[in-house]
Amino acid sequence: MISIEQLLEAGAHFGHLRRRWNPKMRLFIYGEREGIHIIDLRKTVVLLDLARKAALDAASEGKIVLFVGTKPQAKEAIKAAAQRCGMPYVVERWLGGMLTNFSTIRRSIKRLATIDKMEADGTFDKLTKKERLLLSRERDRLRLVFGGIEDMTRLPGMLFVVDIKKEDIAIKEAHILGIPVIGIVDTNSDPEQVDYPIPANDDSIKTIELIANTISEAIIEGRQIAKTRAADLAAAGERDAKEGAPAEAEQQPRRRLRQRRRTPGRQQNQPDTTSSGESSDE
Repeated sequence: MISIEQLLEAGAHFGHLRRRWNPKMRLFIYGEREGIHIIDLRKTVVLLDLARKAALDAASEGKIVLFVGTKPQAKEAIKAAAQRCGMPYVVERWLGGMLTNFSTIRRSIKRLATIDKMEADGTFDKLTKKERLLLSRERDRLRLVFGGIEDMTRLPGMLFVVDIKKEDIAIKEAHILGIPVIGIVDTNSDPEQVDYPIPANDDSIKTIELIANTISEAIIEGRQIAKTRAADLAAAGERDAKEGAPAEAEQQPRRRLRQRRRTPGRQQNQPDTTSSGESSDE
C-alpha cells in the first residue's frame, strides 16, 4: 500500500490554480498555497486502496483492464504499467467508438494482422515497390493507434484513466456500456464521472507512475488468483471423474445381468407372428 510520504515525494498533492478548480472536488482539497489548491493525500491513500481492490477483483474474475492515458506525461508510464501486467493500453489518440463500435475496431486490427502476415510469408516480395510502401505506411499508422489493443479480443471489464477531462470520450463510452472506471482526478475534474476516483496531480509523471504501478501490481495479483482458482477447479473436476469411474464400472455388470434376466421373459411373451399370418391367409 502506498504511503502519504511516497505521494508527497511524487508531488501528488499539487492541484491546479484556484480559478480552474471544480467545486465538486471540494471534499478532496486540503487547502491552498500561493493560489494553488493542495490535495488531501489522506483521502488519496484511502481511495487509491479502494481502486486497487476493485482492479484486483476485476482481474481475479478474468476481466480485461484497459489502461488509457494519451497526454504526454502519461504515455510512457501507462504503457509500461500495462505491459507489466499484460493488459491492453491506449496512449495515442482515443478514436470515437473504440468501445461502443468495437466490431469495426476489430476489423482494423485484423487488417493490421493481415499486413504483418503478408510481410512474413513473402507476399511483400511479389508486390511493386509502391505497393509495399503504401502497405508499410498503412501498417505503421494502424499500429500507432491500435498497437496497444492488438491482442484485445473482447471488451474490457474496467478502465484505468489518467486525466478524466482529456479522456472524456473514453469515459462516456464506458458509461454507455456499463464498464466501471478508475480515474486519477485533479482539482479541475468532476470526480462523479468515474466509479473509483483517485484525487492526485495528473500532470506529474512520478505520480502517474506510482499510481499506475499500484494498479498494475493489483492486476498481477488478481490474475494469479484467477489462475489458482482455475487450477483448483480443474483438479476438482479430475478428482470427481476418477471417483465416478469405479462406481460406473461396478454398475455396468449389474445392468447387463438385469438385461439377461429380462430378455427370456420378453421372448416368451411375444406372439407367434408366423402362425397368425398363416391363419389370416386362410
